[in-house]
Amino acid sequence: MPTSSTAGSRITAWLIALLVTTAVVAVAYAWLDRPIALFAHGELSKEKLFAELPKISEWFALIAVGIFVILGLRGLAGRPLSRLEAVALLCAISLVTSGAAKNYLKFVFGRTWPETWIDNNRSLIRDGVYGFNFFHGGRGYESFPSGHTTAVCAVMAVLWICYPRWRPLYALVVAAVVVGLIGADFHFLSDIVAGAFIGASTGWIAVLMWQAGGPRQITDGGDRKSEDA
Repeated sequence: MPTSSTAGSRITAWLIALLVTTAVVAVAYAWLDRPIALFAHGELSKEKLFAELPKISEWFALIAVGIFVILGLRGLAGRPLSRLEAVALLCAISLVTSGAAKNYLKFVFGRTWPETWIDNNRSLIRDGVYGFNFFHGGRGYESFPSGHTTAVCAVMAVLWICYPRWRPLYALVVAAVVVGLIGADFHFLSDIVAGAFIGASTGWIAVLMWQAGGPRQITDGGDRKSEDA
């Protein structure tokens, strides 16, 4: 059971991360988003590889549904989850929860896209449109935050905590998605920063909630016997 000081330090850490993310988003919005998007449009977006890289995170939703069905059947049969199965379930929960949060935030911020590709949407490249349109709604106003970044960070954050020995691999997966999004001019830099914060926050909180529910540990720092259960 975490002490009040531990809980307070976690809340403080999250609030600091939120403030840092807000500051980075503001800086990117003011000085970085437009030049990066213009550069990507002119120099990078024709490379097909960039458009393929973000598809890595598109598989996560299908996998999450499969995990839930399989582990749900195990639950109905009364079989407890192994450590690996618990981590997989947390990845699925983090993905779905972060996706819901991302969808609401897209409506709240109503940001236009760098390029035109959805229902003839207005964009920076074609129309010179740039900015937020709060509570606007519509597919042409869903650039912020990045859904692909949110998804990949939501899953990788859980794995980052539970299996730290593979952290270079998780960082590589996130980097591949981010490079693809920027290279294909799918998102502004600030969209990606915000999506990373949402996904990482959801993954971290999902793990903490699981650990707060009982003595069973899923991190490498916990009871090693539970890993083989």
